[in-house]
Amino acid sequence: MSKVLVNTLGLGTVGVASFFWGRSSTPADVATESKTDSKNLPAIVNGGNGAPDKALFNPELVKPSQFFKYGFPGPIHDLQNRSEFVSCYNRQTRNPYWVVEHITKESVQRGSGVDRKNSVFKEDEAIPAKFRSRLRDFFRSGYDRGHQAPAADAKFSQVAMDETFYLTNMSPQVGDGFNRDYWAHFEDFARRLTNRYDNVRIMTGPLFLPKRCDDGKYRVTYEVIGSPPNVAVPTHFFKLIVGENNGDDRISVGAFVLPNERIDNTDDLTKYQVPVEALERSTGLELLQKVPFSKKKDLCREVKCEILVREFPKQAKNVLALPGK
Repeated sequence: MSKVLVNTLGLGTVGVASFFWGRSSTPADVATESKTDSKNLPAIVNGGNGAPDKALFNPELVKPSQFFKYGFPGPIHDLQNRSEFVSCYNRQTRNPYWVVEHITKESVQRGSGVDRKNSVFKEDEAIPAKFRSRLRDFFRSGYDRGHQAPAADAKFSQVAMDETFYLTNMSPQVGDGFNRDYWAHFEDFARRLTNRYDNVRIMTGPLFLPKRCDDGKYRVTYEVIGSPPNVAVPTHFFKLIVGENNGDDRISVGAFVLPNERIDNTDDLTKYQVPVEALERSTGLELLQKVPFSKKKDLCREVKCEILVREFPKQAKNVLALPGK
């Protein structure tokens, strides 16, 4: 930038300084500058009485917020209110920041005529086209379009289930060994909690966590898929599960972080339990801050936190195999 200014304005080294500081140098000025503690500091411009001349600069003329007359740059948090969940979308990673759900014993029961085979993955046209994740981004990527709010949590109506197939509810997930296995069993665990609690509230989302490299330093690295590459592949996923019973002002809380990789179905779920405070630090979110500490109970001390390995219908694979358009 300085070279351009010199070539354009014909300014020398001293001229560039005077261009930025609003004063040309004279031999007297140079002498004065040599007496200052640092030659890197601009000389103080004095008025006739020796005091700084405030008339040369009015701080009220600095108005950075006027940049917004061109348009507010963001970040914009795209909140979508669906029948079974609320999602907050990250335009930079093309992943949800988080998705929150409310399930009950009744809501997870299948409604009349509700069938996953009637649902199709679809782009969310509420998101500006340049920030959307697209069906073609996942095509032959090696990753599943992984629901954050599962379709099986929204079986009470076909509309509710269809809404879980918006790509704003998706993140790239490892398929075999994770999305179609351990993660699916984990989602089933959350649904089974409705047999113990009147209300189960769930927050789910992706994480991009640092990993220690060979040189001993920690770095955040992740794959990006799509054409052009713009959909980030999370390194981990989290779930925050809250169990409530009517008439009880205490809640049962469990926070879990799982790596986005194949996990053996014999792994204990408690292996992936983390303190809520650790989840806050890694997500940048404040979680349950309105609930006093004395009102929070450890979920895994209230119930047995374990997955049940079940053979889930393979129709999900057929849907996932559809080519993106």
